[in-house]
Order: sequence, then structure tokens, then C-alpha cells
Amino acid sequence: MAYDDLRSLLRALERDGDLKRIKAEVDPHLEVGEIVDRVNKAGGPALLFENVKGSAMPLAMNVYGTDRRLLKALDLKSYEEIGEKIAGLLKPELPQGFVGFREAFGKLAGMTHVPPKKVKDAPVQEVVLTGEDVDLEQLPALFTWPEDGGSFFNLGLTHTKHPETGVRNLGLYRLQRHDRRTIGMHWQIHKDSRNHYQVAARRGERLPVAIAFGCPPAVTYASTAPLPGDIDEYLFAGFLQGKRVEMVDCKTVPLQVPANAEVVIEGWLEPGEMLPEGPFGDHTGFYTPQEDFPALTIDCVTMRRRPLLQSIVVGRPPTEDGPLGRATERFFLPLLKIIIPDIVDYHLPEAGGFHNCAIVSIDKKYPKHAQKVMHAIWGAHMMSLTKLIVVVDADCDVHDLHEVAWRALGNTDYARDLSLVEGPVDHLDHASYQQFWGGKAGIDATAKWPEEGYTRDGGWPNMVESDPAIAEQVTRRWREYGL
Repeated sequence: MAYDDLRSLLRALERDGDLKRIKAEVDPHLEVGEIVDRVNKAGGPALLFENVKGSAMPLAMNVYGTDRRLLKALDLKSYEEIGEKIAGLLKPELPQGFVGFREAFGKLAGMTHVPPKKVKDAPVQEVVLTGEDVDLEQLPALFTWPEDGGSFFNLGLTHTKHPETGVRNLGLYRLQRHDRRTIGMHWQIHKDSRNHYQVAARRGERLPVAIAFGCPPAVTYASTAPLPGDIDEYLFAGFLQGKRVEMVDCKTVPLQVPANAEVVIEGWLEPGEMLPEGPFGDHTGFYTPQEDFPALTIDCVTMRRRPLLQSIVVGRPPTEDGPLGRATERFFLPLLKIIIPDIVDYHLPEAGGFHNCAIVSIDKKYPKHAQKVMHAIWGAHMMSLTKLIVVVDADCDVHDLHEVAWRALGNTDYARDLSLVEGPVDHLDHASYQQFWGGKAGIDATAKWPEEGYTRDGGWPNMVESDPAIAEQVTRRWREYGL
């Protein structure tokens, strides 16, 4: 089973020699970010900063910075393992499309060992601070890049619930520390928590919010998963870790948080209370500009007796986002196939920020099949934000970017094989000429059929391949050649 809390994972990583304790004093203003970015890009270990300037709390960084560590955290041998487990739940065959997608998660809900479990006592509430004792300046927030607009908490798991339906949401959003009791909530336009806030504001109500730091690994991953708004992330976390997540009631807001978290901050978000947030060096590799976002007043902080904080550094890829994005790609392939059964495999390159580019392979069955798949992807939940879709034949390895480039760059007629459309883009997208929507492209890099207008003599040419018998012979005699 996966680890119950962050601490047990850190101990295991240290035993493996995959965690480095740093005892020298480090400054959260730029210095920590520079250290972590270098270590991450070098494939280095998790880091535990024990002496962070201005805070008594140790700071855990780069914990999920390699595939090896994230797999260990979730007790997996490969990302495909969860995908196969999900696929196993989908038999017998479910209806195709979004009906089948929701029925698949309905099967998860029916598994008695995965719904969250409420407990009365929790390590995260060993210390409770309220009123004047609340001081967010004691928590090590990061000022990561030179043009950032302030210090941020980058791995706070935000809990809200819909004011009318009561459905809870767990999301991961950056959090700017404005002062000792105020946090900026970077709730993007497509996010469920933003919808909760807008519904509460329309009703003239304040919204309860709880933010948890240093959560169990399965919970942290679930907060990043692109689940439908009515699917409980804690149900999915329980499914991932193979047992129920223990939850405890918050002290001052009507929400529940992981009992084994390190630190929780609680507060109420008043309608219309906004402050400028950003700029921020984001996972796109560029700064996102300053905008007004809701400002949360913190009334209560709960924590363990000797807490530690966990954060991440984002910026120009690769970063710690990489393993989390690759996990999502593999975990959700079986569910994506329910919505779009034409898909054989897909790949979301980290260099494209995962959501900007999708490479998709299909078993082509009819003319313009690739175009059908493109538009299906642009209509599929958060895949709708994809800006570039490259469709290749099933014999192409979508994870081999050299192979994909060979197919897409030199074997297409862009007058016929390029589709240009407009549609929604990510809130963070700086390249679109206006916010929230922009141009998208689809490239049909499949072999073309006569029915699609390819009528040259001899039809689409065969790819160059070695003679199988000679290839086998050369393999057998390779040592004879002295090579």
C-alpha cells in the first residue's frame, strides 16, 4: 500500500539514499528555488531543508521530482499499473462516451475500501492556533523567480464545497502570501473551486476554505487529477492507495481535511474580497501577469507538534510537475478511451505543459478518421484546452518524439492535413492574443487514402524497412564483424 503520510515516505527515501538533508541556512527568497531547480533538472534527490531563514519549520522539496520517487510514493512499479487497474474495473464493457466515463467512476464509488474515513483525533490538530496567534509569516513560503510578485505556497491542497450541492472539491492552486493572515487564491476560470466561490458570491454567502500542506502522497496526487466536478478526489485517493483516507473535521470551518497532513490553514472567503495576485513564474516557463483574485482571511492554523512544510518549484520544464503529469497521462488512458474509443495510445509532452499538446495514435478505419478524433479531443472535459493535436497511425510510438516528428514534419501536406480552429485555452496561456480563447491546430500525420484525395500513382508509399531475413542474419553474426 502507498504511504499513510509524508513523513513515512521521507524516511523511506532517506533509507534509499534518495533524500538529502541540508543543514546550512537557506533563504526562501530566490536561493531555495535556485537550489531546487538545479537539483531537479539534474535528476537529483528529494531535499529536506532543516534551517530555512525566517521559519522554524523544515521544508521538504523535490519529493516527487523523479518518476522513481513518485512511483515509490504510490507503491507502484509503473504508471501503467493504475491504468490497468482502472481498465479492469471497466469490464464488462461500459457505454462509450461521457455516460460510460461516469459509470466507470460509479464503480469506484461502490468499492467499500476506498471512501474516506472520518476520525476524531488527528496528528494535524496537535497544535491549534487562532486569533492573534495566526501568523503565516512563520511558514516558509517561496519567492522563486526574480520577477515574482511575492512569496507563494506552491503545494497547498485547497478544500471547498459547492454551496448548493455540498459536493466537495480538492484542488492544487498556487497561494500568494499577502500578509500574516491573508492568502491569495489563484482560482483559474476553468477550476471547480472558482465555481464554488462564484455560486457563494451570487447567494451573498461567504465560502469556507481549508488548505492542507504535507499530505499523504495519494492525496497530493489526487489533487492534481483532472476529475469531473462531481467526483470526490478523496475517493480516487483511496483507490490509489488501496485503503481509506483518514479525514478529520476542521476546527473553524465546515470542511474535512487529511488527518495525517502536516499543517492546515482555515478561513472564510468573503464575497468580492479581491487583491492583486502575481506575477508568478509558472509551469509554462513564463511569468503569468498580475490579476485580481479572491483574498482569503485565515482564522485558524492547525499543525503537528513539530511540523514540516512541503512545496515545489515550477518554471521552465523539466520540473517536479513532470512525474505528476506523466502519471495523469497513464492513469487516465483507459477512461479517455471510453470517451474516445478510437484512441490506441496518447502522449502529453512535458515541454508542452502537458495540456497544450497531445500526440494520439489511432487504428485508422475510414477517411478523415484523424479529424474526427481531433474534434472529439477538443470536446473532452479538460482535454478541450489542448492547443496542438498530432494524430499518427497505430504503428507509431507516440512516446518517441523523434518518430513522431518524422511522421508529422516531413510526411504531411499542410494545405490538406492541417486543421485550424478556435476554442478555449488555459487561463495561464500567454500566447493567445486575448485571454481564455485562441487558435488551435490539428495535424493529420497518418498515411493518406485515395478516398481522402491522395490519388498519386501507386498510392501512399511504404516506409523503408530492413529485409527481415538479412536483419536476423546480421544480428546473429554481429560479433563476427568486430563491432
